[in-house]
Amino acid sequence: MAARFSCRSFRPEQVARATIERILKAAQTTASWCNSQPWRVEITSGDATQRFREVMYAAASGGRPASGDFPFPREYTGVYLARRRESGFQLYNALGIERGDKAGYGKQALENYNFFGAPHVAIIHSDEALGTYGAIDCGGYVTSFMLAAQALGVATVPQAALAFHSELVRQHFGLGDDRRVVCGISFGYPDRDHKANSYRTSRASINEAARFVDN
Repeated sequence: MAARFSCRSFRPEQVARATIERILKAAQTTASWCNSQPWRVEITSGDATQRFREVMYAAASGGRPASGDFPFPREYTGVYLARRRESGFQLYNALGIERGDKAGYGKQALENYNFFGAPHVAIIHSDEALGTYGAIDCGGYVTSFMLAAQALGVATVPQAALAFHSELVRQHFGLGDDRRVVCGISFGYPDRDHKANSYRTSRASINEAARFVDN
């Protein structure tokens, strides 16, 4: 867990199918409400990744309206806003994008839809009837997937951005109307020399996150 980071530049080589299957087998042991295991996963490789990349990048760069299946955060305030800003400025500073450079911010944001050059993308989706709790279970699955990948030397980046165009994702993969897109995970082998991978985000202390109640 301490070694994992959100990779924002990948090498082009593919991950072996056997390695991907090991990741999936480990992630499948994730705990879920009533053992419902609501996650389903679409995984692209090779030309399929490139086709999906082209579709998503065209939608995002062309100004297609967002159509997420789950409400986006209403706003970030207080410590949440501070953490979000810190994370963003760490990335921009690493890439040499100056504060206030909105064009630079926008160009980097579009890299989400280029999958940061990753050779594979996993789309995580849940059943509409399971609502928020299905999505929560999928969140646990995402963490398991990323940690299993890390253990096998595979880098990941979870991407809510890919769920901004859920209807397009459903159309592209032929998913039913009852499926709700939770997020994507781009993955592959990291380009450790790229500046986007040169920093690490901070974490709150235990005292900030947890309260012990003994009496």
